[in-house]
Amino acid sequence: MALNTNQHVYSIMIQGTHSDAGKSIITTALCRIFSEDGLKTAPFKSQNMSLNSYITVDGREIGRAQGIQAEAAGIEATTNMNPILIKPTRDQEAQIVVHGEPIQNMQAFQYRQDFFETGLRVVKEAYNSLASEYDCIVLEGAGSPAEVNLNDREMVNMRVARIADAPVILVGDIDKGGVFASLVGTLQLLKEADRARVVGVIINKFRGDLSLLQPGLDWFETYTGIPVLGVVPYLENLEIDGEDSLSLQKYEGEKEENELDIAVLSYPRISNFTDIDPLRLEWDCRVRFVRKPSDLQTPDILILPGSKNTIEDLQWLRQQGFEPYIKEAQKRGAFIVGICGGYQMLGQHLFDPHYVESPNEQVEGLAYLPIETTLTKKKKTIRVTGESFLNAENMIPLEGYEIHMGETCYTESVQPFAVLNGEQEGCLVKNILGTYLHDVFHNDVFRRTYLNRIRNQKGLSSIEETMNIKEEKEKQFVRLSSHIRSTVNINQLYDVMEQYANKLKGNEHEKTNEYR
Repeated sequence: MALNTNQHVYSIMIQGTHSDAGKSIITTALCRIFSEDGLKTAPFKSQNMSLNSYITVDGREIGRAQGIQAEAAGIEATTNMNPILIKPTRDQEAQIVVHGEPIQNMQAFQYRQDFFETGLRVVKEAYNSLASEYDCIVLEGAGSPAEVNLNDREMVNMRVARIADAPVILVGDIDKGGVFASLVGTLQLLKEADRARVVGVIINKFRGDLSLLQPGLDWFETYTGIPVLGVVPYLENLEIDGEDSLSLQKYEGEKEENELDIAVLSYPRISNFTDIDPLRLEWDCRVRFVRKPSDLQTPDILILPGSKNTIEDLQWLRQQGFEPYIKEAQKRGAFIVGICGGYQMLGQHLFDPHYVESPNEQVEGLAYLPIETTLTKKKKTIRVTGESFLNAENMIPLEGYEIHMGETCYTESVQPFAVLNGEQEGCLVKNILGTYLHDVFHNDVFRRTYLNRIRNQKGLSSIEETMNIKEEKEKQFVRLSSHIRSTVNINQLYDVMEQYANKLKGNEHEKTNEYR
């Protein structure tokens, strides 16, 4: 169905019965589908709580899901697509990022009481800016719209649907069980006007015989009067970046017999763990997220990933007893990689003179690299390009992004890892690599060269060809789009969007006549 884009901006909002129901993936799919159908489409999530970030082309920070959704739509991401990002630093406290810039750390109660009016203004301005530029906006909610204890000051679900005057699709996850109870319960807890805005539901992550589900679908439609727009089968091995730590589940259940064993330390404030995703796609790599020292075993590669609170996560590693296990892995010849916060941990000291992350002015690092880091109040967020020194014969091209609140200096002469944006960066000491470069393993030539070095040390043959990560991501977008088109009534979505756009245009026409 073709929409008349001369009429008004078209919008649809995806909400869920709970976190991890599949809102982000459905939103990504619709961004792709509407774009394929010729609509200039943008994602919008007013407020996102996530430790997985995405850096826009102008060096600002938004939730990774909105960056990926923008890529699916074939556009550059901007902060208008996620104007407020909440990054938890510890229990009941988070860093508040507005239009890509951190403004301050707030307690949960303080944020709710003091930031609401400011946040609401930011949300309205960002949405209106997108609405003036795009044909279609796919909005995404957070958690559940039925959080009755929070709804008086929420600014991410039904209040945003009202701001955009967008119809709402409610997504339920059948894989967890109780999908009809969760859908009906959510609808029952909504205010009448908000319930009327729900124009359909999507049942997500279905496994099994659809004929056995059909009586439930018929009952639901009769009981609620709301149509089921689609039952989406569980899509195995979908390789699209996850938004939060709940998506770490996809790393479980990997094959037991692989040639390269990769262990990733999973500390409480782990961030930007999507850095590891390309390693999972290598046919001879097994990636494990490790939470207990006894599970570390004998990895070929040990990765210390990013952290939103480096000092507290370092202290957690020590409290859990990881330190001797890391030392033993290094003695056995494991390659160790520290990325961002993990890089800082591998150094000699961490200084926190402004108490950015802890009440301690100085903390001892793991002392594997000759560096020291001083935490600063200002965050560095930038896209970078350059070359790696990994291969002495030929420099390897690199691209990615940096996002950190620390300045790191060398304590002795050392081999840098790379030159990025014209400056030496990172550290390379024997089998230990430290870098601030996020997405480092998304660089195909670097990834192949690095893994071949480890394969050769184990007496294994080099692999000369590896997948192209950008092409693989595009294949996943196409796969997701086709999957949703075949299981969700897209024409019905277009009909609903058309109706709401016409209603909104009519309301604006009436307002214009009132002032004539």
